[in-house]
Amino acid sequence: MKLKKSTVNAIISYAIVIAAFLICQWMIATKNMPRTLKGQMIPICVYIVMAVSLNLVVGISGELSLGHAGFMSIGAFSGAIASTYFLNALGLESAIVRLVLSILVGGAFAGVFGVLIGIPVLRLRGDYLAIVTLAFGEIIRNVVNCLYFSVDGMRLHVSFNNPNLPGSIIVNGPAGSKGIKAISTLPVGFVLILFTLFVVLNLVNSRSGRAIMASRDNRIAAEAMGINVTKYKMMAFVTSAVLAGMAGALYGLNFSTFTAAKFKFDTSILVLVFVVLGGIGNIWGSIIAAALLTVLPELLRAFADYRMLIYAIVLILVMLATNNPIIRSLFNGLIRRNRADQAKAGKGGDAQ
Repeated sequence: MKLKKSTVNAIISYAIVIAAFLICQWMIATKNMPRTLKGQMIPICVYIVMAVSLNLVVGISGELSLGHAGFMSIGAFSGAIASTYFLNALGLESAIVRLVLSILVGGAFAGVFGVLIGIPVLRLRGDYLAIVTLAFGEIIRNVVNCLYFSVDGMRLHVSFNNPNLPGSIIVNGPAGSKGIKAISTLPVGFVLILFTLFVVLNLVNSRSGRAIMASRDNRIAAEAMGINVTKYKMMAFVTSAVLAGMAGALYGLNFSTFTAAKFKFDTSILVLVFVVLGGIGNIWGSIIAAALLTVLPELLRAFADYRMLIYAIVLILVMLATNNPIIRSLFNGLIRRNRADQAKAGKGGDAQ
């Protein structure tokens, strides 16, 4: 049975991720992985999911979103609350079950907010959409700074600007979450990457994905052909929000305490840098850029006060190199030559 090219590419992508996971597990088991890199493995998984999900909006849908950290924040805090509630109120002792359920809860809440924000926002275009999503991310961060959650038996209490709640506090306003069991694991992080790739690649290669890309390339022509542009852009936006919320839950449950300050505007820009540096619309480029740029600041720690300066210079040089017409023509020439060799080999096999 002959498989489609998109199916073959997807299988290769899954195989590469699984191989990377096995290599990481082997390095951890044999103690060949540095402690700093080991501590960054879960954040790397989180940022890969964030970059791929944002690329679905920026690259595939063609809309500029600057509020991705807001969905990550919703997923982180809702996942932390859910995990604590499952443990204290329901007595669910299994860490892996609580982690999976908390990730699903974080994705669900982020998806709900994605729908609520997407209905009015996706009727805007260009810079207006970017400004509104930026405002959404900042509003979420400031609202979370004023929220207090506690669990008392089977009851979950919530208050706005009132820390005097019965039971044990889970979210303590500006102080953030506290008393959270850090239960995030590397295998779950890699499974989340595989799930993200499965969702995004299947959406992109589906009929809905072609409609999304048609709306991106020419909105007027797509509407003239009967495509509901708002519907398909909403599909991409909400899917991206759900994946960002799931990544946020994994990120939040990697710490015993965290604050809303971790999900500032800077985080949205950082994820956008991953997308742009890896190539807008390029899924594998986002994965590679997210992994490398997450590790790079630690690799440059030996330069002390100058490491972020060097980090910025590296970003500029990579952007200049990837947008250089000579380098791009050489790279495209290699791709065309490889495809020609494959075509010749295929014809030779058919002739035999």
